[in-house]
Amino acid sequence: MDSQENQEPHQPPQPSQTDHLFLKLRYFSLISILVVFLAILFSFSNTDYYKIQLLRTTLSPHKIHNLLGFLYPTPKIKQNPQTNPNSRAPHCVLWMAPFLSGGGYSSEAWSYILALHANTNNPSFRLVIDQHGDLENVEFWEGLSQEMKKLAFELYQTQCAVEETIVICHSEPGAWNPPLFQTLPCPPTGYGHFRFVIGRTMFETDRLNPEHVRRCNQMDSIWVPTEFHVSTFVQSGVDSSKVVKIVQPVDVKFFDPVKYTPLDLASLGSLVLGSNSGNSNSNKKFVFLSIFKWEYRKGWDVLMKAYLKEFSEGDGVALYLLTNPYHSDRDFGNKIVEFVEDSDLVKPAGGWAWVYVIDSHIPQVDLPRLYKAADAFALPSRGEGWGRPLVEAMAMSLPVITTNWSGPTEYITEINSYPLPVDVMSEVTEGPFKGHLWAEPSADKLQVLMRRVISDPEEAKAKGRRAREDMINRFSPKIVAGIVTDYLLEILNGTD
Repeated sequence: MDSQENQEPHQPPQPSQTDHLFLKLRYFSLISILVVFLAILFSFSNTDYYKIQLLRTTLSPHKIHNLLGFLYPTPKIKQNPQTNPNSRAPHCVLWMAPFLSGGGYSSEAWSYILALHANTNNPSFRLVIDQHGDLENVEFWEGLSQEMKKLAFELYQTQCAVEETIVICHSEPGAWNPPLFQTLPCPPTGYGHFRFVIGRTMFETDRLNPEHVRRCNQMDSIWVPTEFHVSTFVQSGVDSSKVVKIVQPVDVKFFDPVKYTPLDLASLGSLVLGSNSGNSNSNKKFVFLSIFKWEYRKGWDVLMKAYLKEFSEGDGVALYLLTNPYHSDRDFGNKIVEFVEDSDLVKPAGGWAWVYVIDSHIPQVDLPRLYKAADAFALPSRGEGWGRPLVEAMAMSLPVITTNWSGPTEYITEINSYPLPVDVMSEVTEGPFKGHLWAEPSADKLQVLMRRVISDPEEAKAKGRRAREDMINRFSPKIVAGIVTDYLLEILNGTD
């Protein structure tokens, strides 16, 4: 994705088949480069309205063709040295993921890129990134550090030969070539041209759909984050020889509790339940934090039921929910009130325990301060691919309560957390995974665990300390970068 200007005209050599594939790859990458280019421009815009309008007008077809010559150099430009320090490495790893979406796959992809960039100095391959698999989120981009923005732009500009490239399609299989929705296809030119093609994906239920199995089996390899996924993928019909467990890194240097002061949660959260009279004493409350997108799978209903049954205003406890819409509106406060009114919950004599909703965007750079403001983290999810907020909270030494099923079983133990038992397995009743099974966490036992965290603060702190130790020893960027690098080198050595 070079942007050098053209030099004096000369008679170019006849393009080879590889050149055609290279140009085809760069053409498919055009939208992604434009997105990053625009995202940088967006940093200088004053309102979201103008940012959105700029995006819409710039992505019109004539704009794309006008920018094609600027973004795609002639063959002679390829002879110029790159700014990337690893530009002379013989092979490339093209990592295609929703880097600009801010969702789960986005944060996971960034964690790998940052880990590899900081901990790998391997002359055998260099990194390239492309936006793929999800919509772009301007707020997320603007919340990234300047260092991450600079790295993103540098990695977008790295140039590779198709036949020397390993492609990693880091998204749900419906985005893989041919995509089932509008997105940059991955791999961009199909499955036969690249050195090796890897699918990185995960699911939150007990199985895969047949179409997802078929798409996984098209790949040369499938990377999944946990033993839970190795089992469910193979049992669903994915070729066992292709399934490889590659755990996810958590940036334990960034998420380090000793580096930060807490955010002022009272200034961020909107009070949903509890009296306003005690609101000024919010700094004296024991704070439970939960972070999730607003969907049934996340178990927000289980959390509300357990919390409101167990605590009242007199307990001096507050629950903060950082959430965002998922195929829904942002009226989270009313949804919670309606849930309470329609349930069998009875308002305590002392009044409801405090519940706050934070629905504003918290920039990535401020997330550690958010965790620092909490005393414990709770997420009674019905199923998780990995559970990124969980490992971030554990890296911040918070005691964590979460469902003992699916992805989190890779890292939660009785020593480092509070595993929440499952009552039964329930059937998914709607959506693309209808008919699959996921966990139904115990609301009654969640009550017990939340009370236990408050009643035994020394145990809670010990679990939090052990959680951070485990994150450092098992999932630090240095360790996971080594795992990924070893596997990539094994591929390159095996395909030479």
